[in-house]
Parts: sequence; C-alpha cells; structure tokens
Amino acid sequence: MGATLADIAAHAGVSEATVSRVLNDRPGVAPAKRQAVLTALDVLGYERPAGLRRRTGRPVGVILPEFTNPIFPAFAQALAPNFARRGFTPLVGSQAEGGLHEAEYVEMFVEAGAAGIVFVSGAHSDTTATVTRYQELRAVGLPLAFVNGFREGIDAPFFSIDDRAGIVLAVRHLVAMGHTRLGLASGPENLVPTLRKVEGFRQAVAEALGDAAAAPVVPSMISDDGGLTAARSLLEAGCTGIVCASDIIALGVLAEARRRGLDVPRDLSVVGFDDSTVARHSWPPLTTVRQPVGTMSIAIADAFVGEMNHIYAQRTEYVYQPELVVRESSGPPRR
Repeated sequence: MGATLADIAAHAGVSEATVSRVLNDRPGVAPAKRQAVLTALDVLGYERPAGLRRRTGRPVGVILPEFTNPIFPAFAQALAPNFARRGFTPLVGSQAEGGLHEAEYVEMFVEAGAAGIVFVSGAHSDTTATVTRYQELRAVGLPLAFVNGFREGIDAPFFSIDDRAGIVLAVRHLVAMGHTRLGLASGPENLVPTLRKVEGFRQAVAEALGDAAAAPVVPSMISDDGGLTAARSLLEAGCTGIVCASDIIALGVLAEARRRGLDVPRDLSVVGFDDSTVARHSWPPLTTVRQPVGTMSIAIADAFVGEMNHIYAQRTEYVYQPELVVRESSGPPRR
C-alpha cells in the first residue's frame, strides 16, 4: 500500500500520514485536505474504503442559475441520463432568489463527495467575477466543466453555443424578409454570451445593411420583464424586427407588442434564442435560435469520464453551431 499512499498523497498535495488518517476515517484532518484525498482516490481510480464508499453512483454537481428560464433545467434533464449511463448521479442546484448561491452549492457538493461539478451559465460567464474558487477546486484535482461562458486561467474544458453565429443567423433571416430597422434585446452587459451576441449583431447588421444602418442594442435582464422594458425602447426607436438574447426575453417583447395592439409578425417580427419549451408554446410560436443541448450534454459527460480515466479533454472552449428554427413570430414587414 506504500506506493498507493504515495500516489494519493502526491495528487492531493498532502502527506502520506494525512492520507492514512482519511482512509481510516480518523479525526484531525481539515475538511479541505480530507476532500482533496477523497478526490484523489476518485480521480486516480482507487476504490474507497467501505466506510467512505457511496451507496449510489458517484455524484456529480450541476449548478444552474435558475429554473424559471427553461433552457437551464433542459441542460440538467439532458445531462442526467448521460451521467447515469456513465455511473454518475447528478446533484442539481438552482440559484433561486433567496436561496443558495454558487459558492454555497460548491461547498455542499464538495462535502457530499462530488466527483466533479458542471457550471451552467455560472459566475464564469460574468466578466466581473473572480475565477479564484475554480482554480482552488482544480488545484485539489476536482474535475470541472463550464457551459456557455469562457474565462482564461481555468484548467478545465468549456462548452458553448456559438452566440455570434446564432445572432448572425437571426439578423440574416430578418433582413432576407425585408426588415431594415433591427434591434437587439441583449441581456446583461457583463456576461460573456451577451458580449458575443452584441458583436455578432452589429457585425451582421453592418454586413447586410451597411455601417450607417441603425441597430440599437438595449441591455436587459434575462426575464420577460426584461423583454418588456427592452421592447419599449426598441419600438420607440422604430424597429420592425427585434432579436432577443433568450426566449424568455422574447416572451416579454411579444407581451409588449400585444399591449400596444401590434400584430406579430406583420407589425413586428421577433426572434428568440435557445429554442426552449416556451418557444413552441408561445403565441405566436417563436422563431428562435436552437442550442444543441443534447449534443453538448453528451460531450460534457464524456469529458468527465475521460478525466476519471486520465484521458483529459483539451483545456479550451468547444463551440457548438446553432440552428435557426423558423416559426410564426417572424415575417415580412407591413408595407
């Protein structure tokens, strides 16, 4: 067992005596060091002693921003069977208002012995947030994966929809139908996906309509209320086509159009982003940009299995191409 203790100790960054204490479930070991040893056991493929063994599949933490936006639970739902087939049990946490925050879920999942954590549109997507905690988790060997949002300096794979390409598809669709006054309800300005969407929007409008074309961008919360507020500004600017950073925002735009007595799509065309469940059931059904949630979830689960077997995913961003789904909320402008 000496060589094994040495391997575990080297991976966890602790002494062999500490490893021995953890394996024998003895007191006197700091929680962070205990977790580092348990993580090292999992990552290196050693079986835990009976007293430290889990009764179900090894848990994997999945942290979502919220449940109200259906694209987030869609990721959890798609990840669950992919993890289950690979011997993992997802532990899902949602950062509902008044509930736990990301850092608190991280601590909870680490204490529960999670084999790794997936962050969906988490603090990693916020350009104003620090990445120190992620770096600390990687320093003890805990596998991580990040969805939609990229930050330098984190030793982990990232999986993202191509936000720029998705918005370009939406703009080209509206221009092809004859729209020349387009606006973007972009989402919060501090988010990486928002910055990419704004870049794609301005680039696509300039290429299709010229550099001088009006192309107002209104930041908004990712909610139907955010869509309502953004729609007011964009409609007052004369937009006949509004591209939205999410389907939830688009619902607010549709609501404001109804409040003003506008016909969608004759008076106003609206394009969402995500192709979440609300897109198919809104009225009119929403033209939107589809995220390949299923494909991304398979890749994330495969990456975790690779980490466990020392086949590491590239420390880069895997970018997935979107698809435009045309429904009834977009059409030629009224002449």
